[in-house]
Amino acid sequence: MPGVAVRTAAVLLVTVGTSFPTAAHLASYAGLAPTTKSSGTSIHGEHAPRGGNRHLKRAMFLSAFAALHDPASRTYYDKCRARGKTHTQALLRLARQRISVLFAMLRDGTFYEPRLPEAAVA
Repeated sequence: MPGVAVRTAAVLLVTVGTSFPTAAHLASYAGLAPTTKSSGTSIHGEHAPRGGNRHLKRAMFLSAFAALHDPASRTYYDKCRARGKTHTQALLRLARQRISVLFAMLRDGTFYEPRLPEAAVA
C-alpha cells in the first residue's frame, strides 16, 4: 500500500492485532470515524473525534500524507479539496478511506492492488 513503510506497517500490525467485524468499527477504534455532536435536541454536525487509538490514527494520517504521490490517493484528496475541505480534513478523509482498504486486505488475506483513478480510465 503506498505510504506504508516498515515502521507504519509495524504499528498497524501491533494495533490492529484484534479482529473487527467491519471497517467502520476499525475506523472508530482508530478515531477516524466522524462523530455527531449533540446536546438535547440540538445536533451540531459531524466532527473528528478526539478519542481513539492515537498510534493507529497517527500512523494512518502519516501514511495518507505520504501516499499523496499515488494517483488514486491524490485524486481522492483533490476531490475532497474541491468540495471545500481543508488540507487536514482531506487527509483525515483519505486516512479513513485507506483504513477501509486495509480492513479489506486483512479480512481477505490479500495484497494491495492499486486502482486507476476514474478520471484516468475515461
